[in-house]
Amino acid sequence: MSKEKCSHCQLSFEKDALIDDEFGNKFCCNGCKQVFYLLKNEGLDDFYKKLGKNTLNPASNLKEISDETARSIYKNYVKQNSDGFNEIYIIIEGIHCAACIWLNQKVLFNAKGVIEAEINASTNKAKIVWDESEINLAEIFNIIQSIGYNPYPYDPVRSQTRSDAKRRDFYARLLVGIFATMNIMWIAVALYSGYFSGMDESIKDVLHFAEFVLATPVLFYTGNVFLKGAITAVKTKMPNMDLLIFSGATLTYIYSLYAMFSRSGEVYFDSVCMIITFVFIGKYLEVISQKKAVDSLDALSNLVIKEIQVKNGDKFELKSANSVKIGDVILVNSGEMVLIDGKIISGDGSFDYASLSGESIPVFKQNGDEISSGAICLDGRVEYMAQCDFQSSILSKIINLLENASFKKPQIEKTVNKISGYFSLIILSLALLTFLAWFGLDFGFEKALIVAVSVIIVACPCALGLATPVATLVGLSTGLKKGIIYKETKIIESMAKCDTIVFDKTGTLTKAKLKVVNSEFYTKFDMNLLANLLKSSNHPVSVAVFEHINHDYKSLNLSEFENIQAKGVSAKFSNTHLRGGSYKFMQELGLKCPNSDMTSYFFAIDDEVVAKFELEDILRDEAKDVVLNLANQGFEIYILSGDNEKVVKKIANELNITNFVANSLPSSKAEFVQNLSKNGKNVIMVGDGINDSVALSVATVGISFGSGASVSVDKSDVILVNENLTKLYEAILISKATLKTIKQNLALSILYNIIAIPLAMLGFIIPLFAALFMSLSSISVVLNSLKIKNIFKGNR
Repeated sequence: MSKEKCSHCQLSFEKDALIDDEFGNKFCCNGCKQVFYLLKNEGLDDFYKKLGKNTLNPASNLKEISDETARSIYKNYVKQNSDGFNEIYIIIEGIHCAACIWLNQKVLFNAKGVIEAEINASTNKAKIVWDESEINLAEIFNIIQSIGYNPYPYDPVRSQTRSDAKRRDFYARLLVGIFATMNIMWIAVALYSGYFSGMDESIKDVLHFAEFVLATPVLFYTGNVFLKGAITAVKTKMPNMDLLIFSGATLTYIYSLYAMFSRSGEVYFDSVCMIITFVFIGKYLEVISQKKAVDSLDALSNLVIKEIQVKNGDKFELKSANSVKIGDVILVNSGEMVLIDGKIISGDGSFDYASLSGESIPVFKQNGDEISSGAICLDGRVEYMAQCDFQSSILSKIINLLENASFKKPQIEKTVNKISGYFSLIILSLALLTFLAWFGLDFGFEKALIVAVSVIIVACPCALGLATPVATLVGLSTGLKKGIIYKETKIIESMAKCDTIVFDKTGTLTKAKLKVVNSEFYTKFDMNLLANLLKSSNHPVSVAVFEHINHDYKSLNLSEFENIQAKGVSAKFSNTHLRGGSYKFMQELGLKCPNSDMTSYFFAIDDEVVAKFELEDILRDEAKDVVLNLANQGFEIYILSGDNEKVVKKIANELNITNFVANSLPSSKAEFVQNLSKNGKNVIMVGDGINDSVALSVATVGISFGSGASVSVDKSDVILVNENLTKLYEAILISKATLKTIKQNLALSILYNIIAIPLAMLGFIIPLFAALFMSLSSISVVLNSLKIKNIFKGNR
């Protein structure tokens, strides 16, 4: 039977075994077919011209996902987002620089059905969102594999295991490099001495061969990491750092082989050895430093896979957090963390919320108390009933927010990534021009080559690529430790540029718990009516009045309940109309009632106001210090409140704030913030109520407390887990420190390249020092980013 070649791998197969397509192309397997169309769609089909008569390993060697594995991945790692699309977090092995990230994102974005593909440069962690009706996960994995990278689902435990294995592998390769480098240096000393004092050719040949023996494993074993990256760069036509390093070292190695066998010129095996080893040391230290930068985020993600003691009959059994259902009884012992929100049904204990809120003051919890995920039991033992599943718990929501945040790139990072994508190609072009210039000026092939190699190696696209993502990850991590959650890393950049802060009053500048200081009842009525209406609202005024009447009420079936934002509430019981709210609300209803200079709550039955409650705002203990610190930072400060003018003015005077607006409705709050923005202000809006949600969404940065209304938390950009305004000031300090660090990193990497590349082109930097300088530039960027963690140490 006749044989024909596969259109992709060019290997010969029986004609009947090949898969035909409508265009007459033939493939040995679906893997080759997918890669063929991928390259064609990406405009990379020139690859086959360059392949010529060579063959490839069959693309069927790609790791196909079995049905059983696919079901397991979909069950444990794939989630559906609010839009109905599938979502997964994966690790992509083989990413080394910004060019690798660009390539993976470009290929994934061009795949039909992929909605979102974001990759974190520091962790190689990717978030993929896709439409299952157009593409499945196996096809997505095959696309990534086809361009030379290895994807696998992100699992905190598995990720840690792989990370440890990678460090061990790097360590073994590093030992080989260091051993060979130390020994080759002694041989190099002998050769250099012989160069000046004279040396017999036979001894020189032996020493050259010894250097060759030592340099070879360093280049192909220690340098294997760079080799893989270089191969990917060539295949995808996307030059990266690995291509620069390996091509420079290989050119030097090949020339040294020629010099050794021809006995003409000098060998540079010692430079090959040192180039690879020094850069690899830098890469090893970089991996360790980056891990330190994101340890807090990884530690939080590790909680997802912890097991929980769940009651089964009379015994407790270990279950994964994801398998716990509403109503399950969970046991928490001393030293354990609560992973799911619930209500205590037995036992008591002290709990520490420091892992999320940043505050370490223990809170005593007992039977009947609600307990939040993220709390650590310091002492005692409690059994509690789960009130939600893990995905709906506070801890899980925070973890999801942080995971999503690390993929939303700041504008400054997007700009840098565009530059980094072309950086390596520019360097290769400069190296070629340098070689031609030196060779054309009669300095000889050897000198021209060594200078060109120095140019290739000294350039550092890696430092440029790491400048922003590492700093933002450290910023996220530092914020988490302080109980501050940035929903997206780009918010850090936006906040650092803000110059105006607008505060809501009630529950933000003042304590969320108002106090009734005076009450008047105009006629007798059933207190159950008032109590049920108050319990239907979570507004601070309603909560305060309910606590004041201290009524053991009977639950009534209220109907037609309506929340009128910033005004009050209304409902019906049987045929009776119930209304409660502000003086302005009563006036709009046409009901007569006495006005008051204080925050007031009026209760009306049908068309008669039957009670009035006057409440007082109490400033937060830390409010004055925070406002003073913000003013010293140069912020223009406003108070925007729905309360009456006299109450708002009293608070503003206590805080020395001259700009305030009273009687603001939700729409007018949003309009006020928008007008500030139109006038060139970058506005931070701080609020915690439902009536603040619109203003939060239109501000440059919206900030709310984690305990605020869920709508406000959803609309805000930054969440302060702990109800303390000091966290607002700390969030601003972190954002400013992070942006400052990013700018320092970029300045450092750009300045380094501006100085180092011309010096290398002029022949002032030998390959050995080029490798050393390149590694140090990357490490310095990472170490400079880690300084963000220490910004509060001087204030203690």
